[in-house]
Amino acid sequence: MDKQQFLAAIRLRLSGLPQEDIEKSLEFYRECIEDRMEEGLSEEEAVAAMGPVDEIVSQILMDTSLPKLVKARMRSDRALRAWEIVLLVLGFPLWFTLLATAASLVLSLYIVLWAVVLSLYAVDFALALSGACGILGGVYLLFWPHFAAALFLIGGGLALVGLSILLFVALSPVTKGTLWLSAAILRGLKSLVIRKGDAS
Repeated sequence: MDKQQFLAAIRLRLSGLPQEDIEKSLEFYRECIEDRMEEGLSEEEAVAAMGPVDEIVSQILMDTSLPKLVKARMRSDRALRAWEIVLLVLGFPLWFTLLATAASLVLSLYIVLWAVVLSLYAVDFALALSGACGILGGVYLLFWPHFAAALFLIGGGLALVGLSILLFVALSPVTKGTLWLSAAILRGLKSLVIRKGDAS
């Protein structure tokens, strides 16, 4: 396969996307092929080094934002028939509520995930602040005849600060896991839209 056939195959598979996005992707792969040809590869070798067209198109679609994918899949090259329009109108209460419910569930999942993480950080901040206040209060009480209370406050403050440091360290993998899970949900939604578009 030569460069023009390769780029034409990509263009055909991306035909539903906005033209500027298609051109940007084609320009990127055109430059990659030309760079490899400048390094000494033949045109066919440079194209083969890019990988299979299906994988490239899948990667481009996964890098495309979800709203653009949905908009591209909603476009139709043919006009709707009368019976399709009637079914869409009559089925609106059903399909719209199902779609709204699915969107609400995904949004709720995101909110709950990040609310848990943010509340854990709030607890960590409260522990650190309480510990700092305890230490300062204990230092203040050292100058008064409340030596035992001062030592208790300083010890409790140090314990709270230590606990907040441990919690902060433990929150790092939790945050990374939440980011990974959020990205996995988004990738799953994108792959559903891509597969549905490929099947249609």
